[in-house]
Amino acid sequence: MTEPAATAAANPSDAELVQAYQRGDERGATELVLRHARAVARFLAGAGADPADLEDLVQETFLRAFRAARRWRGEASFRTWLLAIARNRLRDHHRRHGRRRVLPLEEADALAHDDPAAALEARDLGARLEHQLARLPRLQREVFLLRAQQGLDYQAIAEALGTTPGAARVHYHHAVKRLKELVT
Repeated sequence: MTEPAATAAANPSDAELVQAYQRGDERGATELVLRHARAVARFLAGAGADPADLEDLVQETFLRAFRAARRWRGEASFRTWLLAIARNRLRDHHRRHGRRRVLPLEEADALAHDDPAAALEARDLGARLEHQLARLPRLQREVFLLRAQQGLDYQAIAEALGTTPGAARVHYHHAVKRLKELVT
């Protein structure tokens, strides 16, 4: 049986990795990127980042986070803090380069590989969902993505978006209701 200290050393928390990075251990930064880059990329893609810009936006998000690591107080989870930075990076990018709406869905998540009719229906539903998601107001779309795609609770969503948990809950409820109306 492994001892708790050995397990903790083998699987350090995000806070421990940030502290290691601040002490000059680049492995802390590498591990944080490995843990969170995919979630940041999925959030950015769902929020409308152009696929051609996605890698740059993820890198910019982490660069900003590491430059500001001393300001992360640990009140929100590191991932929530990163997603807030990613949201700001995307907003800045849209301001500088104009807004292009591309919301890719991973086909592997939606397709039933054994049934061509189900696959076609899933693709059609995915396309309608992408279209309708793009039509939601920005805050509703972001709350929906953070809740449905990232699995964040309302407190974490509120921290990431600079709102209250109650407002996040209301935005999510309205987004779900509107998507149901528009997709069906």
